[in-house]
Amino acid sequence: MFSDVSEVKKWLEQWLTFGIKLGLERMEWMLEQLDHPEHRMRTVHIGGTNGKGSTLSYLSHILREAGYEVGAFTSPALYQFNDRITKDGLPISDTELIEAAQQVKPVAEGLEATDLGAPTEFEVITMIALVYFAKINPCDIVLFEVGLGGRHDSTNVIKPLLTILTNVGHDHMKQLGPTLEAIAFEKAGIIKPGVPLITAADGNAFEVFKEIAEENHAKVYQLGQAFKIQATEESQTFTEIFDIKTPFHAYPALKLNMIGQHQIKNAALAVMAADYLQVFYSFYIEEAAIRRGLEKMRWPGRFERLSDKPLILVDGAHNLEGMQALVRTMEQHFPEKKITTLFATLKDKDNAGLLRELSKISDRLILTGFKFERALNPQNVLPLVPKAIKAQVVSRWQEALEQLVEEMNGQDELLLITGSLYFVSQVRVYYKQNQSLEKR
Repeated sequence: MFSDVSEVKKWLEQWLTFGIKLGLERMEWMLEQLDHPEHRMRTVHIGGTNGKGSTLSYLSHILREAGYEVGAFTSPALYQFNDRITKDGLPISDTELIEAAQQVKPVAEGLEATDLGAPTEFEVITMIALVYFAKINPCDIVLFEVGLGGRHDSTNVIKPLLTILTNVGHDHMKQLGPTLEAIAFEKAGIIKPGVPLITAADGNAFEVFKEIAEENHAKVYQLGQAFKIQATEESQTFTEIFDIKTPFHAYPALKLNMIGQHQIKNAALAVMAADYLQVFYSFYIEEAAIRRGLEKMRWPGRFERLSDKPLILVDGAHNLEGMQALVRTMEQHFPEKKITTLFATLKDKDNAGLLRELSKISDRLILTGFKFERALNPQNVLPLVPKAIKAQVVSRWQEALEQLVEEMNGQDELLLITGSLYFVSQVRVYYKQNQSLEKR
């Protein structure tokens, strides 16, 4: 029995030693012991390289504005562990987390004694989420974000109403494969027989999705074909306006408070999903709910404005496609700004590629480190910086942040903090706790 939530978190950490294990056999064994909680909920499964979290959040906001109770399972948590499991945007309480963990604990420990071996930490956390939504705090619908890949991901035990695959990019190649086609094949593993697929993928990755969807008799709705978007000229510095036409409805002049063409695509996937749920599953979603949901959505750590004075933006871009999207957005919305970039990254990323992209917009680059087991020492990043850009190393990011905030005094200056979602999460917490950093 757990007496408090710290004991739960300590217990979860012990499963970290088992790392990543392929296969769903352990999940299926635990689900059988717990009387299949995954069968007691309606779900949507969301995968892809970039945009999973934003797409999930857009859809969650739309459904909540339509009056539905919406659960969500996401990762990683930006503030605290509880943020990974939410209902109507509110994290699982410590009491509920203890209750769910106590139901999962004997099953996880029983699994360790079988020939299947111990579960991984992510498998145990997924089981806690399933128990929570099935037995403790049921919802009208639960949105599950894939953790890594798809085919072998522990979330791939659900039977969703809809599958969304945002796109395919170069990330986690060690685990998923060396080519976009190989990565797409792994991500396509969440496509289920007869369950429609909504996607913004194109090129060879889409061809992989299409082939696997056809094998599973799953109808495909591709952005640009089955549903189309058109950005308007009315978009402002911190907003986007776009039109969308799905096979079922047309929605002109939808407004987002998240910027970038990639965010328009993410929102379009959510609108298409909402339309499908309306038409085929009798969800009652008025156009006004779609408009309100999109406009209200804010996604922490994704092109987020931490401060106006000085202007500080944080973005968790950590792979080549994500960084390219960030750079395009910066070029579109802040062409006149003098940009200083504070950059920290992980060991297993294409850091030369990330820095090459950042050099297109950065007037100077500050390399730093942060507390995380896979964080890369900034001294090892320095040789990767293109020669044309001014770069320096400041080992402690807190020191770098405070110094940069003190130095910035012009309307034409902007501080961009990026390179890792884990890094950005630490910066956000620190900044919120030290409001004196913001000049008034």
